[in-house]
Amino acid sequence: MTARDADGVSRTWHVLDTHPDGSVDDVELTLLCVHGNPTWSYLWRRLLAAAPSGIRVVAVDHLDMGYSERTDTVRRLGQRIEDLSVVTAALGVDGPVVTVAHDWGGPISLGWALAHREQLRGIVLLNTAVHQPEGAPAPSIIRLARSAPVLQANTVTTPAFLRGTTLLSGTSLPRSVADAFAAPYATADRRSAIGAFVSDIPLEPGHPSASTLDAIAADIGGLDVPALLLWGPGDPVFSDRYLNDLIGRLPQADVHRYEGARHLVIEDAPSLVDDLLTWVADLRAGRTSAEPSPHSEGEPLWSALDERALDDPSGIALAEPTTDGAWRKVTWDLLHRNVDLLARGLAARGVHRGDRVAVLITPGADLLAVVYACWRIGASVVVTDAGLGVRGIHRALRGAAPQHVIAIPRGMTLVRALRLPGRRIPVSELPAIARLGSTMSSLPQAPGPDDEAVVAFTSGSTGPAKGVVYRHRQVQRTRDALREHYAITPRDSLVAAFAPWAVLGPALGIASAIPDMDVTSPRTLTARAFAASVRVVDGTLVWASPAAFTSILGSAGGMSDDDLAALGSLRLVLGAGAPVSPALLHGMARLCPRAEVRTPYGMTEVLPVADVTIGEIDGAGLGPGVLVGHPLEGVDVRISELDSSGTAVGPLSDRTGVLGEVVVRAPHQKDRYDRLWATERASSRETGWHRTGDVGELDDAGRLWIGGRLAHVITTADGPVAPVRIEQAVELLPEVEQAACVGVGPMGTQHLVVVVVSAKAAGGLADLGLTERVRRAAGADVAAVLVRNDLPVDVRHRSKIDRTAISRWAGDMLAGRS
Repeated sequence: MTARDADGVSRTWHVLDTHPDGSVDDVELTLLCVHGNPTWSYLWRRLLAAAPSGIRVVAVDHLDMGYSERTDTVRRLGQRIEDLSVVTAALGVDGPVVTVAHDWGGPISLGWALAHREQLRGIVLLNTAVHQPEGAPAPSIIRLARSAPVLQANTVTTPAFLRGTTLLSGTSLPRSVADAFAAPYATADRRSAIGAFVSDIPLEPGHPSASTLDAIAADIGGLDVPALLLWGPGDPVFSDRYLNDLIGRLPQADVHRYEGARHLVIEDAPSLVDDLLTWVADLRAGRTSAEPSPHSEGEPLWSALDERALDDPSGIALAEPTTDGAWRKVTWDLLHRNVDLLARGLAARGVHRGDRVAVLITPGADLLAVVYACWRIGASVVVTDAGLGVRGIHRALRGAAPQHVIAIPRGMTLVRALRLPGRRIPVSELPAIARLGSTMSSLPQAPGPDDEAVVAFTSGSTGPAKGVVYRHRQVQRTRDALREHYAITPRDSLVAAFAPWAVLGPALGIASAIPDMDVTSPRTLTARAFAASVRVVDGTLVWASPAAFTSILGSAGGMSDDDLAALGSLRLVLGAGAPVSPALLHGMARLCPRAEVRTPYGMTEVLPVADVTIGEIDGAGLGPGVLVGHPLEGVDVRISELDSSGTAVGPLSDRTGVLGEVVVRAPHQKDRYDRLWATERASSRETGWHRTGDVGELDDAGRLWIGGRLAHVITTADGPVAPVRIEQAVELLPEVEQAACVGVGPMGTQHLVVVVVSAKAAGGLADLGLTERVRRAAGADVAAVLVRNDLPVDVRHRSKIDRTAISRWAGDMLAGRS
């Protein structure tokens, strides 16, 4: 298209437009797409192709870029904003408009938005920036490219900067795509604006574009429209530092970080275009992300701590093992005073309401004091346990972007080595912070029920661990659900073999003991250490993973009579974190004869959901998976039926005998996934409900059976098959220690393959006898039986089988590649 620019000069722009003939009568909304440097409108090709009816997509090449006219002028940021206004006027774009921009197109689009507020309906930004955060150097790639000695050579004379940009993809771009990005810039004279764009980045005071960019950065907070930030966190140019800056300026923004994606996030994240269009559809429909809560608010999370400190000051709040084999016992009065002083001291040190504080502290007294101190002053606690591993912790903390990190020496070493965000507070400084707190006359105002309380993380058993956000009211309701369902009173005491659950002890007003074990490895919990932790607090409740149960039972032969007698105080043993086999439950019942053995079902996003006793499991026999029991009071469970491809497409139903995704609604479920808008949108597409990612069925008694993970459903030619029923049946064979049922082959025509762990069989393809016994037990058309020494499991619980990895291994084995 041709139009006169702001100087009155006739210019020609290259524009991709879904409505090139000007017929815009059916247009309800326009997406104005603005590329950066050194790309062109080709960047938006999939968005143009996928645009639904009623949506106009306009993607323009800046002058001197892409296939637009080469003007032989240097066009600064302000002029490029004016150029974009010329284009939209010439094309008759008069609103409503959602701007969509990447890289240096971000400031240009925002400048246009500020000048056209009456037309603006929303903002979408992909890996961009409007401000260089204080104290942080500009990206090294930009500083190098912009340095005078190499600027011309890198950006204009040679295609180094151009080709380097396509290498900033998190995936290897197909050669045809990389060539398409480079096509408009075949010669040096067509690359002149690439260098001009780089030199127009205002890194120093007095730069010609500095005032324009500063004005944009200062003013976008006044754009009271919905915003969406789609980010590649691996970008070496626009890192999470710039995302955090934009979140501060656009606090209303929905955010999605695509793990593994880099600078060209739209190329790296296959779902980005669909996610963007879903957000736009919600915008058009006026869909809100959540309903107002209909439930009454509970007591503050620290109220029981306050009460116990008054009623039983010398009673034990926490017992933790010391390095010399003794126990450190923390009284309610001491814990209460530590929390109070730390709360005051942290506030004095600059920890404010709404800040996020990452805690890399071994479960124990210091962790409890820090967590409750943060809650008391309204700071949110980012909890990452060592079970996530170094890579998992790195990903989790980068994504959560805490303002502060409190860590033990080992954790602080990790923080420094990985250059993780946040002001660093070594745990060794806590006494000094408490002393500072003693000089403070008052505490800050307490947080409200809608203040953020915690960011916890899923186990990462089916992909990168996801941050899960809870507000104070949701943590309160989790506490209340546990207290009411398990009839917990101040007379109870908890043995937290899954150590993070010790954090809830003070909220419940009960003593806690942390066993002597490596928290990253539940299998390090011995039976004698378990008994010692029960003895020290006269434990009545146990919370542990199946891996911990396995270790306890495997070492029970070394227990003394005193150890066995100590277990007599237990009234309730809870096994959770992964499916718990009946054999483990019976073993724990024999070891703890006075205790009721139960297994609650739930997940990081909502716990507990349901609950079942060992007696109920025995009475039910084999069924369509693992019996997890009746939903708790106030919890609703529905099933979304699977289609032939294994996709949960059915409406929410309480029909029995239907295999589908388990969908729950509970007053204590999560608030949202953290900076994962698209994931949250998919999991809560039925407002108020959470899609769990588990598959299962409801039976005639209203009980829930879990058949596995949605990602592990096997899609055969005869329909979807959940793996757990087959695994449980096969594990009844005396020679089978463990089993995994997986699919091998193309989706929709997969074959069932059972992989077993058996000390009585050689690795590889099972012999005919074992194969036939497995097939009979499975009661299904099993194509092959393979034998392994072990099955890969998740890092945190050491219990959840990684069926995806096993499926790959089985496929390679059967194809002769392993």
